[in-house]
Amino acid sequence: MLDIDLSPRGNSSATHGAPPPTPLAVLHEPLYEKASETMLAALGFTTIALFLLLTMTRRVSVLVALVLLPVLAALAGGFGAELGPVVLEGLSTVAPTGIMIAFAVLYFSLMVDAGLFDPLIRAILRIAGNDPRWVAVGTAVLTMCVALDGDGASTFLITVSALLPVYKRLGMRPLVLTGVVCLGAGVMNMVPWGGPTMRAITALKLDSSEIFTPVLPAMGLGIAWVLVASFLIGGRERRRLGALGVPVPREEAERDAPAQVSGDGPGTMRAPESRRTWLTAFNLALTAVLLISLVLELMPLPVLFVLGFAIALLVNHPTWEQQQAVLDRHAKSVVLVTTMIFAAGVFTGVLTETGMISEMARALVSVVPASLGGHLPVLVAVTGMPLSLVFTPDAYYYGILPVLAETAGAYGLAPAEVARAAVLGQMTTGFPLSPLTASTFILVGMSGVQLGRHQRFIFGWAFATTLVMTAGALLTGAFAL
Repeated sequence: MLDIDLSPRGNSSATHGAPPPTPLAVLHEPLYEKASETMLAALGFTTIALFLLLTMTRRVSVLVALVLLPVLAALAGGFGAELGPVVLEGLSTVAPTGIMIAFAVLYFSLMVDAGLFDPLIRAILRIAGNDPRWVAVGTAVLTMCVALDGDGASTFLITVSALLPVYKRLGMRPLVLTGVVCLGAGVMNMVPWGGPTMRAITALKLDSSEIFTPVLPAMGLGIAWVLVASFLIGGRERRRLGALGVPVPREEAERDAPAQVSGDGPGTMRAPESRRTWLTAFNLALTAVLLISLVLELMPLPVLFVLGFAIALLVNHPTWEQQQAVLDRHAKSVVLVTTMIFAAGVFTGVLTETGMISEMARALVSVVPASLGGHLPVLVAVTGMPLSLVFTPDAYYYGILPVLAETAGAYGLAPAEVARAAVLGQMTTGFPLSPLTASTFILVGMSGVQLGRHQRFIFGWAFATTLVMTAGALLTGAFAL
């Protein structure tokens, strides 16, 4: 079997000024003899093309395509005898990521159930009052806090249900609400347990510290830009309202937060009122410690989330019955996410270990102009956000990103650089506009906004977020120009 090394090839910054090396000098020599290089490349491209076709036309589920297509390609290439070890290698590689995602979803779902974000909602509404500018900024802050769970659907459910009554009372267009929520959720979707970064980690067999940590400064700039953009959008809405706006007392605006967000709504799992205050303080402290430990890499991410969820579950729900109820409540979400991760392990494992990815990269290197090869990360970053309207996250990260990473490797660039560039826009800033993500329809449906109007209104602002973060990544050395 072919053992392709997808780890960073030294300090890539030292190679940008030199002529691109010969592709054969950086790509591993094939260790297989069962299929020709041309056949392997053709099998790889065919597998990815079929994957894109079948998933984008919804002929089969993504999970089925991730498992069966590479298996059929391996059999066609004569790798039947090695199929078991190859698939097992892919599964074992993504196992830590699967564990991290499972417990991250459980942890943040528990925090939402416990009402961790309720005081923040009330504080934002109290501070913003009836000024559209600050309501828009408050919307962005609330969205970015709630979006820490990495789940767009829950983010949109909480923010829209909390703030839509306020927008209507102030006369603000729901279009502003969907746009600002789009910006906040987009930049926060870069977190390691969010879809894009998780997929990049899985597809390239990298650690989260290799992708996420270097782009943290760029993400910080993106957050700052979202706040500025929200202020500008809110100011424009304030000018539109002009003298027609009817002032809303602060108490009335705060009161508009619906009961299911700020109190005991149906389906919630809240502690009794006597325990709720100190539980909120404990959950906030635990979440802060968890996020700081994540950034400082005190422990591997899977270990942090396993420990964090176990502690949070014990403190918030001390009885066996309550703990089982939490697990039952969120089991579906966990299963859906983790099964997709392991299916992706089959896909990337087969394509990598059989040499298909390597040969596809060789084929691409032969047609990519040398003058563009060294700038591939920037090209990936700039095109990622618009491509969110065309490619599903699975199609891009599992089908296209590995080929781009291997192609970049032929020019002395580390695969992690291409991954960092991809997460700056592809299904991060772009996902709340994409018709290919179900959560987008939750956002526009709950707000009563047409998807086309939403896209036209916020596309430029969202694309500017990617450009700001790309500039920040270049300045901080996450990847080079």
